[in-house]
Amino acid sequence: MKDTLRDPLKGWRTSFPAALRSSIIKLKLPLAFCALVSISLLLYSAFPTRPAPNFHNKPNPVSRLHVATAAPPTNLSHIVFGIAGSASSWNLRRHYSALWWRPNVTRGHAWLDAEPPLNESSPSASSPPPHRVSADTSRFKYTSTYGSRSAVRIARIIKESFELLEAAAEEEKKKQDDVRWFVMGDDDTVFFLENLVTVLAKYDHEQMYYVGANSESVEQDVIHSYDMAYGGGGFAVSYPLARELVRVLDGCIDRYASFYGSDQKVQGCMTEIGIPLTKELGFHQMDIRGNPYGLLAAHPVAPLVSLHHLDYLRPIFPDTTRIQALQKLMESYARDPSRALQRSFCHDLRRNWTVSVSWGYTVQLYPSLVTAKRLDATIQTFKTWRTWKESPFTFNTRPAAAKSGSNAREVPPVLYFLDSVGENVGGESLTTYRRHVAGLDEGKVRNTGEQQAGDRVLAGVRAVHVAAATMDPKTWTMAPRRQCCEVIDGGDGADGGVVRVKVRGCNPFESATLP
Repeated sequence: MKDTLRDPLKGWRTSFPAALRSSIIKLKLPLAFCALVSISLLLYSAFPTRPAPNFHNKPNPVSRLHVATAAPPTNLSHIVFGIAGSASSWNLRRHYSALWWRPNVTRGHAWLDAEPPLNESSPSASSPPPHRVSADTSRFKYTSTYGSRSAVRIARIIKESFELLEAAAEEEKKKQDDVRWFVMGDDDTVFFLENLVTVLAKYDHEQMYYVGANSESVEQDVIHSYDMAYGGGGFAVSYPLARELVRVLDGCIDRYASFYGSDQKVQGCMTEIGIPLTKELGFHQMDIRGNPYGLLAAHPVAPLVSLHHLDYLRPIFPDTTRIQALQKLMESYARDPSRALQRSFCHDLRRNWTVSVSWGYTVQLYPSLVTAKRLDATIQTFKTWRTWKESPFTFNTRPAAAKSGSNAREVPPVLYFLDSVGENVGGESLTTYRRHVAGLDEGKVRNTGEQQAGDRVLAGVRAVHVAAATMDPKTWTMAPRRQCCEVIDGGDGADGGVVRVKVRGCNPFESATLP
């Protein structure tokens, strides 16, 4: 009995001869294998295949550089602005906001610390953003010894903007689904709206993005952060990131009480959430002092998005007020937003001239052949923000005039500034630039022998006409490349006082190479 329990097949084994048992086993193994395969195929066809399990309970990752195909392209209505200001400065600085704000089109508010004094005068044909008074922030810590408590209030603008939006959606009993980005700036920040939309449309608004730029002055980046979007230049936060940010922001403000600025406090939160800064070169903090000419004339190959600190700089055009100068820049910007400040340079080998065009702003005409590498560096007409020193900056610079005794002495360019914007035959824009009498540093450079030599060589050129086709915003979704130009005619003959230049896309194998 015990043996039978240990081996249930013992009786079977003893009842059949060994040879017969072997034949049966050989026959059953192939039949069993075939049955197993048949059952597997039946189950596979009955149940659809499934992807690998997602243990984080989140959707599979998608490309960070492309908007979801189902969503319509990002436009201005998808952006909410939060502009930081104060009651004491609003009536003086709202003129900057009025340059770019579009009533009933742009969304958002200027957030002030109190109601501003009544001001009957209108700053321009447009109107500044509507204002709101920020909530009381006296309960928060602020321990920076050289800053202002207003940093706490300004840091919370994105939270108050988000909550205001959510409250409005709740009141209307609907989901808030038409806002994709929150954009922060200051009351002396000028935004270039079409270009802002172009930049933000590159990114998937359903993911967490923090977009902006650093300071131009290295000393500022060292003191504050290289990983921070500087608030005056403006920065953008996608809706999903804003939703995460408002949850932890108040705690961050207290945890980073020693931080000087609101943008530092916001970036401290970004670090806790784990979102790095996505840098875009068109946001300009303008942490420089003096004349911004060199910086604007050497704009990077990127759409112009913002300008800041304009109250602390000379007017960007000579012989104008700050507001008049910006209105002139806005005139050319409106004609071709994507091309604003874009630079092209080319050589006239017949006369050994070099032309550098910063579209819609200025033309530099050199009475010599200058290499592209040299032209690419920013002419330094300014100093650092904090200490008013000659350097360092986060980009390459060159002096406004060659130093005495230099082996390769370069004659400074003669400058031409935007005079008018019109239309050429065939629908191209035609911008005209008139000669400016002073030099790069408002007269100081002009007194050098090199500048006088340049004046003599180009004495007859009183204006430069630049023709260019409208630049397609989709250009900025491709690999960046500086556009090319060519000198069509001018400088001699019946109309010798005008040089004509055409700016265009580069031909295959074309470069600004000297012979």
